[in-house]
Amino acid sequence: MPTSAPAKPPADDAPHLLIVDDDRVIRQTLARYLTNNGYRVTTAEHAKAARRRLDGFTFDLVILDVMMPGETGFDLAKAIRAGSAGPMADLPILMLTARSDLSDRLTGLELGADDYLPKPFEPRELLLRIGGILRRAMPAPQPVVEAVRFGDFHFHIGRLELKKGEEVIRLTDREKEMLRILAVKPGETVPRYDLAAPGGDINERTVDVQVNRLRRKIEIDPANPLHLQTVRGIGYRLIATP
Repeated sequence: MPTSAPAKPPADDAPHLLIVDDDRVIRQTLARYLTNNGYRVTTAEHAKAARRRLDGFTFDLVILDVMMPGETGFDLAKAIRAGSAGPMADLPILMLTARSDLSDRLTGLELGADDYLPKPFEPRELLLRIGGILRRAMPAPQPVVEAVRFGDFHFHIGRLELKKGEEVIRLTDREKEMLRILAVKPGETVPRYDLAAPGGDINERTVDVQVNRLRRKIEIDPANPLHLQTVRGIGYRLIATP
């Protein structure tokens, strides 16, 4: 398998791969090749060692050899999917094996493997398979909140514009910024610290005063707010609909 010196070490947030193979040469060669291609890599020589790694680290994908002494790759894949190897039942699995029999490939897929690559294989194909699995495993991007509604009000986050019907409600720059911070996470609690003016003193009383001023503009009864609610001891939340 060809290798070359990496231009730079893998990034701290690069996908972390676990290679499980009883063949030391294969482990080391795969680890070097994948590290050179930007992945963080940890290795294990058998299923027992793999379980220890799974308990101690967070991985994005397991590259798992089938034919190992003792507990096989099939056994470990089944355990991972059952959750008995740690809280990683959805961890993507790519199975590697010298076996090319169709029944073995089907067994791996039935146990929950995401892909199956028989040995020998081209290094480039391994990279493509890993990339494809990781892309499929990524969570769907969350939609960006552009505007929110609460009661009769509509707040456009990009324009920092608050309207009640067609009427534009005048806000100070500080009120606009506080409403923006709250609006990008509708319904979520925002700590007072995050609502404080950047570069200014982190003063809870100052934040509370500014929130009360904002409430007078958006609440029917500021003393009993429906939209901009207090989360005692933490901060505030905006009850709004994206």
